[in-house]
Amino acid sequence: MTEDEKYMKRCLQLARHGEFTTAPNPMVGAVIVHDNRIIGEGWHRRYGGPHAEVNAVRSVRPEDEALLPHSTIYVSLEPCSHWGKTPPCAELLVEKGFRRVVVGCLDPNEKVAGRGIARLRDAGAEVVVGVLEKECWWLNRKFMTFHTLHRPYITLKWAESADGFIDCRRESREKDGDAVKFSTPWTQMLVHRLRANHEAILVGHRTWKLDQPSLTTRLWPGKSPEKLVLSSSGKPLEESIKPYQSLLVEGGAQTLQSFIDADLWDEVFIEHSDMVLGDGVKAPVFPHSNTQEVQTDPKGRLIHVNFA
Repeated sequence: MTEDEKYMKRCLQLARHGEFTTAPNPMVGAVIVHDNRIIGEGWHRRYGGPHAEVNAVRSVRPEDEALLPHSTIYVSLEPCSHWGKTPPCAELLVEKGFRRVVVGCLDPNEKVAGRGIARLRDAGAEVVVGVLEKECWWLNRKFMTFHTLHRPYITLKWAESADGFIDCRRESREKDGDAVKFSTPWTQMLVHRLRANHEAILVGHRTWKLDQPSLTTRLWPGKSPEKLVLSSSGKPLEESIKPYQSLLVEGGAQTLQSFIDADLWDEVFIEHSDMVLGDGVKAPVFPHSNTQEVQTDPKGRLIHVNFA
């Protein structure tokens, strides 16, 4: 591992502290290094607050401030170059006199998109781009997908029985009772954590009518996603989900299958129970192995199989 990779790895560690608080902004970490000594570090703590670079500079002790022009600042994402809720970070780095800046990956947001790098280079700084690039991109895959594909990052999630059903057959909640519960307290908590990581959550109109699910994060600290119910009017999926950066689809079977058939997904979580139903509503038709916990499809998308 090179020195640049070592400090970029620390940037990623710091960035993850903002996992549930920065959206729709990306998670970003920054580390300031002088002569192999970290003299400052920070991360983007919450949406609307100071960015990672600002917090890193603010963390430097007064006696070390004179070292900034002779230090390297590592940032997991390209410094912003525009005014938003906060001033542009590229200008701050120029003002502080950094002569070397190491960036994990470029920011695809059209307001940045290389302009931060250009501003730093125009000011005479050496800028290195692409250190642990894949890891930096993956950390903010929801943000990256939204700004490159212009749609949300879509996660599909369902629980199924050992014989491939997601529920018994029901005409109404009053007549046939509640949905079958496959989850354990542990897997329920994991689902609520997954919800806290998405801006919106979607179910089909039949699931909403039968179960009136709360779709909250009551078992995990964090903001509950906005609830969406897919209309039965035949409105295209893309039109229903465009405003969101990340979307969790929890069902039912027909809704999940519509996303699979449209190849409109980025990550899948399948909870596989040892319960046997014998009959019921078939789980979505989706190729996966019940013996592998993490797999990839031909496009490299992740498929997680969790055994309840």
